[in-house]
Amino acid sequence: MEKNFVCKGDICYSKDARTLETCKDGYLVCENGVCAGVFTKLPEKYSAFALLDVTGKLILPGFIDLHVHAPQYDYRGLGMDLELLEWLDIHTFPEEAKYADPLYAKGKYAQFVSEMRKSPNTRGCIFATVHRQSTEILMNLLEESGLIAMVGKVNMDRNSPDSLREKSAEVSALDTIQWIAQISGKYTRVTPILTPRFLPSCSDELMKRLAEIQRQYRLPVQSHLSENPAEIAWVRELSPESRNYGDAYDRFGLFGGKECPTIMAHCVWSDEEEIVQMKERGVFIAHCPESNTNLASGIAPAKRYLEEGISMGLGSDVAGGTRCSLFFAMAEAIRVSKLRWRLVDATWAPLTVPEVFYLATMGGGAFFGKVGTFLPGYEMDAFVLDDSRYHRPEEYRIEERLERAIYLSEDRDVLHKFVGGRQIF
Repeated sequence: MEKNFVCKGDICYSKDARTLETCKDGYLVCENGVCAGVFTKLPEKYSAFALLDVTGKLILPGFIDLHVHAPQYDYRGLGMDLELLEWLDIHTFPEEAKYADPLYAKGKYAQFVSEMRKSPNTRGCIFATVHRQSTEILMNLLEESGLIAMVGKVNMDRNSPDSLREKSAEVSALDTIQWIAQISGKYTRVTPILTPRFLPSCSDELMKRLAEIQRQYRLPVQSHLSENPAEIAWVRELSPESRNYGDAYDRFGLFGGKECPTIMAHCVWSDEEEIVQMKERGVFIAHCPESNTNLASGIAPAKRYLEEGISMGLGSDVAGGTRCSLFFAMAEAIRVSKLRWRLVDATWAPLTVPEVFYLATMGGGAFFGKVGTFLPGYEMDAFVLDDSRYHRPEEYRIEERLERAIYLSEDRDVLHKFVGGRQIF
């Protein structure tokens, strides 16, 4: 389908974190890949645009996965009785070492990309491994899929198995520079993002070199922050001069600010000072509720982050999380926020359906620019959902149908998908 088209159906999108806009039998107009608006009656000037009539189906903005590990897709559901650091040693590192073999990487990454493509997700911020060639394979597959993604070649030069640990900070940095040069100008939908795995696996020298690379190439950054108590204690030992985990990144200029767009996953145990730092620096939080439950990390204070205006979206965190679809992350975010409210801190009410929908769309989409809603001027990311399986959807309001979809949907319910104004199926 051309980048000028109209979709007709039951439309739902976020106006802000608490407000859902709906339009039954409405018209969603895409002009030059950008949303021109939602209308109850199609304006005459758009009458010549191609029409996709999905009357009775839901039309929703595409979901943005702010944190997912592509090489971990194959072992989802394993080791869910372990905590983070033990889980990494037993499952993650042995699997990621296999990606030194490009043929192995191509087969496994193809499975991951196929799952992403058929899901409601239209964009993602994705960890690969330390292997440059395999990372390029992942980027090639994503480019072919029609999805939009930021992909990172992982950096790690200490506290890692021999099979994954890069030989030195200089080797890791040079390999990263070569990777950036190799992919320069190669893709239209896939871009690089600097990816120090997490502070325990990156020496001070490597962090300094990555900061230099970030400034030279103006790349965004993704990593992990305050996920697990044992991890935080480890960072305190490794970086005793830092006030907190976030400050350990900030010492190297890799913690937000206008020149360094940054995503930090988890933020389950961020202290008061760290929270202030994230807010002041515009650091994006990737809230990964299923992973935090599966690996016994805890319950992030997502409601507080949202109320205080900290930039935030959702992450599947496969394979800590088990499914790519952010519908599942939305459901988990609501569930765990109820437990936090009931058992930990009654100060902050549980997350609501409009709030988690906002996080999956407009909240996470902001990291990519004007993405994640159907307000005029936003890039056209959308999917059509057939909720007829859920029994008599016509009897429910659009907001109620969305809520049911959060808990009941499967990828097979996604009929059509648009990314950046292009229909990919």
